[in-house]
Amino acid sequence: MYTFVSIVYVFVCLFLILVVLLQSGKGGGLGSAFGGGGASQQIFGGAGAGNLLTRLTAVFAFAFMALSVWLAFLSSSGEQALDRAVREQTAAQEAAAEAEAEEAEEAAAAEAEAPLEVEEPSEATETPKPEGE
Repeated sequence: MYTFVSIVYVFVCLFLILVVLLQSGKGGGLGSAFGGGGASQQIFGGAGAGNLLTRLTAVFAFAFMALSVWLAFLSSSGEQALDRAVREQTAAQEAAAEAEAEEAEEAAAAEAEAPLEVEEPSEATETPKPEGE
């Protein structure tokens, strides 16, 4: 759908450019654009060409604007973009939670593997011997 609308959009743009370029200054019309200058038998009279080209310009300008809005809507797909952002945020939160869980498991495993340190009684903590012995 997007590709089809894009192709139509390109043709509308090209035809709009053509129609605008065919319009000449005041009073020229389509006849003078092809070298018919002052001939009495012009294809479209001076006023007729201007009227037709003006209408074509308006129609293709409207089509250009409508297709621009439509393509912008299709490319952004507002609801899809919002859903994608929510999924990315949820995935990031889940990844952070998994990382914290792994760190906690690693810390617990490191504590379980660490040898227990048994303090040997030092001379200062030994029970005093009676003096008579």
